[in-house]
Amino acid sequence: MLWKERLYPNFGVWVIVVGLSLIPAVIFAPIDMTTGVLASVLTLIILVTMMMTSTPTILVTRSALQVGRAQIDRIYIGKVEAFINEEATAQRGTGLHGLTHLCIRGWIDAVVKIEITDKEDPAPYWLVSSRHPDELAELLTTRLDQQRPGRQRPEENR
Repeated sequence: MLWKERLYPNFGVWVIVVGLSLIPAVIFAPIDMTTGVLASVLTLIILVTMMMTSTPTILVTRSALQVGRAQIDRIYIGKVEAFINEEATAQRGTGLHGLTHLCIRGWIDAVVKIEITDKEDPAPYWLVSSRHPDELAELLTTRLDQQRPGRQRPEENR
């Protein structure tokens, strides 16, 4: 493994999740507050579980790139570019090709555009959110024979 990055939600998203979990308490308060609190706790558990299980991982090995459930051999990766701020917004919006494979998260501003050279793949490129777009783009553009297994990146807990 050369790279592993989990696209965990940021603090603001977790605040929204906690706020949403309080809705059952408000709904059940006129009937029974205990039921409302239990429903809110259950809702919070369900929402946190859903957020954690739907968090994609970017995994780069010497032979493959995996983003979420999608995987492609690295020999089919062409040009790789990192975008931040307004450029990233344009890539996600007006510059987006209709057949692009997307793995973007609204709480992560930067994206990496990964050209796919496989003629049988209908997606011209992948657009992937990353908290470290320049490092990921550099790793994916480095020739495979130049990469050493010691260049691992620990999983992030953000």
